Amino acid sequence: MIRRHPEPLLWMLFSAGGVVSAMLMPVLVLLFGLAYPLGWLTPPASDRVRALVANPLAAIVLFSLIVLSLFHWAHRFRHTLYDGLQIKHLSEVIAVVSYGAAIVGSAVAAYLLWQLS
Repeated sequence: MIRRHPEPLLWMLFSAGGVVSAMLMPVLVLLFGLAYPLGWLTPPASDRVRALVANPLAAIVLFSLIVLSLFHWAHRFRHTLYDGLQIKHLSEVIAVVSYGAAIVGSAVAAYLLWQLS
């Protein structure tokens, strides 16, 4: 049996997370981090936001954004530790911790989105 390495899948999640984060995060940060708190725009009522997140399509988009962003972070963090800090001798531990954190964060996001719907 040929054992295949998961590295191509991880690079795919990394690039997809980078693209999705680059396209959607600036808008969300601008709205929820600046425009609404500073009063530039009137924030939507909490029941409207809850109704939006309860929509299955919006929940899938939000879940995809969260999951891809987490895996983008995990891959970047892993390779930063490998290359930047030169601690390749801990490669298995770093991979388990970084991707494990992304998996746990994805599960928490799925649970919270499921509770809102």
